[in-house]
Amino acid sequence: MTRIIADISVSLDGFVTGPDPGPDNGLGTGGEALHTWAFSDDPDDRRFLREGTARSGAVVLGRRLFDIVDGPQGWDDTTGYGAGEVGKPAFIVVTSSPPSSVRTTNLDWTFVTTGLPDAVAAARKRAEVASSDSGKDLDVILMGGGATIRSALDAGLVDVLNLHLAPVVLGAGTPLFTGGSAHTLVQRSVTATSTATHLTYDVSR
Repeated sequence: MTRIIADISVSLDGFVTGPDPGPDNGLGTGGEALHTWAFSDDPDDRRFLREGTARSGAVVLGRRLFDIVDGPQGWDDTTGYGAGEVGKPAFIVVTSSPPSSVRTTNLDWTFVTTGLPDAVAAARKRAEVASSDSGKDLDVILMGGGATIRSALDAGLVDVLNLHLAPVVLGAGTPLFTGGSAHTLVQRSVTATSTATHLTYDVSR
């Protein structure tokens, strides 16, 4: 069964970027510390990265995040989604208008202009086709940014929330939660490493 999994790294004070994020500084000042775990040699960190990317049938992201990963300082063969761990899933971008051009033409991009629910629905279809083709269950991964994941939670679109809690206090930046809808979570696993505490929750609807 295809699940909708929100997966994001977050600081101890609740930020998914540092201060002043932008196209040339996607994670903001100090935000690189949020993703130290993804480049760690710790076996548990490697397992979370490997398992998370291996189950990706399609990936949803917002337009701001797309502009960063497709920008001049964005993804390449060594730093792209699950680099070295997974093939190339379909990427679904939520946007008010498609970009005039795309740098990373080696990736499968679809731009949905009719809202997040339609983007998630399109991603689910792609993940289901990928599941059928591969013979194993694959999921839709909501990789962010923070506003996209927050909106998906508020809309009741998320089945599982994975948080990678980094041991850093950023003081400011892009918050994951800003108030709004209440959510009931069921904790499923906690794994601590030297670079992060990996938390998995089922999301009650």
